[in-house]
Formats: sequence, structure tokens, C-alpha cells
Amino acid sequence: MDLYASKSPSIPQKLTLIAIECVILIFSALILFGAPGQALSALFGWSWPVDMPARRFLVIAFSVVILLRMSVTMFRFMKRTMAWDEALSVPFAFAIYYVGFAILVLPATGPLDLWDGLGVVLFLIGCTLNTGSEFQREAFKKDPANKGKLFTGGLFSLSRHINFFGDVVWVAGYALVTHNPWSWVIVVLIFVFFGFYNGPMLDKHLADHYGAQYDAYARRTKGLIPFVW
Repeated sequence: MDLYASKSPSIPQKLTLIAIECVILIFSALILFGAPGQALSALFGWSWPVDMPARRFLVIAFSVVILLRMSVTMFRFMKRTMAWDEALSVPFAFAIYYVGFAILVLPATGPLDLWDGLGVVLFLIGCTLNTGSEFQREAFKKDPANKGKLFTGGLFSLSRHINFFGDVVWVAGYALVTHNPWSWVIVVLIFVFFGFYNGPMLDKHLADHYGAQYDAYARRTKGLIPFVW
């Protein structure tokens, strides 16, 4: 089944997805600042700080930004049909970020440092690569002269799936801010997902749709990591 072949607004599905994500985000905030977090800390023997570490505010801020970006992506850029099973499952995939990083950051109670600064930079770069590339592609497709043409310019000249690479980069930013080595398991999983599943699936769709245009683009442009792979 070609996930990208069918087009529709899918408004009920998208609204349902956002509503579920809002609930998960509230639960994430409770883990960071409330009773669920205190219970988890007691369970694992982590100290609960009197003054909330600033990195917890960074983690919840990251999650709010991701939710806002997802909303823009779905309602502005996403043209394909969203099935109900996707609308109901995607929020729980994103719970890996919202809830997973909220739990993983709990043991880190020290002040912000250079690693946190690097995490913020990576997060901002990843968001820019992902959403910025989508704005560039949208502007290209709005020009009637480009009807039927494949967009290969802008950030997409760096890699065929630069938007997916951006996702990997902002997830790495999250991982750095948590100061928890287990967070890198999430980074590896998202890299494997885009590199070996979603990316190849989109490659097939684009090759079928654009033919020789996409074949030429694929020969000269790396798939995920710019200039590397």
C-alpha cells in the first residue's frame, strides 16, 4: 500500500490526533513537575529537588514546540490521507518524546551547562531543517510553472529527506538536555525508522511518481545525512 498516494484533508483524524497529544503533553508536565514524577523518583531512588532544575523547563518547552510544529505540518503541509489507525497510533509514538524524555530527565538535577546549550542548538537546527524545508517545498509547488516538477532545491539539495534528518537532529537535542545516556536509544530508533523504513517507502513513491526526475535526483543527492549517506 502506497501511504502517499491518496489525498484528503482528514480533518477529524487530525483534530483527534492533536487532542490526544495535548493530553499526553499534560501528563508529561505532571511527570516533570507533579505527583507522577515524585512517585517515579521515589520508585527509582532519585532525589526530588526543592527548586525545579531549569532543564525540566527546557524539556517541556521542546515538547510544546514539537506539538505546534506537528500541527502546522498536518494542517498546512500534509496533503495525503490520514487513516484513523494512524491518527490513533501516532500520538503514542510521540509519547516516546513527551513522556520518555520527561522520565529520563528526572535524575538530572544539576544546573544548566554547555551540553544543555548544545542540546538547544541542535533542537533549533533540527526544527529549522524540518519545517524550513517544508516551507521551501510549499513555495516551489505553489508556482504554476513548477507543476509536475520535483523540488530538489533549497534544503532538499542537501539530502533527499532533509526533513527527516531534521527530526533526528532535534531528537538528539532532547537527548543531550536530559543528561541521560539511555536517551540515545530513542535517537537511534528514530534514525533507524527514517533511514530504513519511512525514507525508503517515500523513495519508492517518489520514484513511481516522478520517474527519471527522481532517479537523477537520487543519483546526485544522499538519502538522509547530507553528503554522507
